Amino acid sequence: MLLDYARRLLIVLLLALCVSIMFLTGKEAKAMDQNTEGKWIFPVDGVITDLYGTRAGTHKGMDIGGAAGSPVYASIGGIVSKSYYSESYGHVVFITHENGYETVYAHLNDRSVAENDVVTSGEQIGRLGNTGRSTGAHLHFEVHQGEWTLDKKNAINPFDIFGEGEIGQLVFAKGQDPYQTFEASVNVHPADQKAAEKRNVIEREIIHIVKENETLWGISQIYGLSVDQVKVWNGMDAKSNVIFPEQELRIKVGS
Repeated sequence: MLLDYARRLLIVLLLALCVSIMFLTGKEAKAMDQNTEGKWIFPVDGVITDLYGTRAGTHKGMDIGGAAGSPVYASIGGIVSKSYYSESYGHVVFITHENGYETVYAHLNDRSVAENDVVTSGEQIGRLGNTGRSTGAHLHFEVHQGEWTLDKKNAINPFDIFGEGEIGQLVFAKGQDPYQTFEASVNVHPADQKAAEKRNVIEREIIHIVKENETLWGISQIYGLSVDQVKVWNGMDAKSNVIFPEQELRIKVGS
């Protein structure tokens, strides 16, 4: 009788131990996942020009317009699963990550990593370009919860990772908060810099490549500007709104 009682007690203790181990392991796994998620950074400096789910739902990533040749970084550490040139993506890099995600960096000007390379969060993997089916210098950035597939069934909205943003949003690479305006400037004249500091605004200049059928008004709306501002920055006739495909327009954006 005593032996039977001891066996039952032992079984109860073992079950309790197993449950405790499962609970602790689950908490540790969750903490590791949260720690990994916390390392996500934005891959490039620029302005959001298109969102996930546009083009009748066929656009499975985010477009970030910026200066051609700007460095593009791994948004999180991982292993390069693909690095090649395609007719649609142009120069493109795919990176798989320990947390089960896969990220895609398309339309690069060139690639500085090869398949099976191990990259860290914030490591440069290429430069912003206009290759493949692209109508202006920009990064097409995709996030897949699982592996990338041809039908992109695992694609998710990058805003699910970074938090909500919008077209015309200025973003900065290598920051934990990608929508934060850092105290840094690019291509800003010293006089303009001083005036900007007085207004607590840091301006950045980018080049917008005019696409087929784009209008000055449409471009100004992308960046939250007025048509007159764009004209002044580009020395255009105040009475004319004529622009041409492949024309380069200077755009100043800031906080």
